[in-house]
Amino acid sequence: MADETDRVTTCRNCGRNNRVPAVGEGRPRCGNCGAELPWIADAGDQDFAEIAEQAEPIALVDLWAAWCGPCRKVSPALEEVAGQMAGQVKLVKVDIDAAPRLAQRFDVHAVPTLLLLDHGEVIGRQAGAAPAAALRQWVEETIASRRGARATAHG
Repeated sequence: MADETDRVTTCRNCGRNNRVPAVGEGRPRCGNCGAELPWIADAGDQDFAEIAEQAEPIALVDLWAAWCGPCRKVSPALEEVAGQMAGQVKLVKVDIDAAPRLAQRFDVHAVPTLLLLDHGEVIGRQAGAAPAAALRQWVEETIASRRGARATAHG
């Protein structure tokens, strides 16, 4: 049964539309060809923990506002990164005007503010808009340094 938080995502591999829930086990895959799908969800004060903090891949959180020009500029770039990194990140979009507790919790003074969360722990933070290539590089480098730190701690 479809939920109002589900998004329809087009598979980059075969072009089929797939319904992707905001919350779920594992990582979304195309029902037609099995390719990993971009996982993009909206979250607010009430459901952020379930959608972002409990996400299995790293959560790329976009704290944005409807009145913010740079936020509108960076949104397509973030969705591009989510598509390129399908299976590795979950893009979670938070409208700070609708989620003031999250804006306060993450000490947001400028939008867009981007966070990388690993099971609720902030492992990366960046303010301002950037092109998709720069955003992807930031995400990849942050994830790689996180994995490196884990390997050192366990080795």
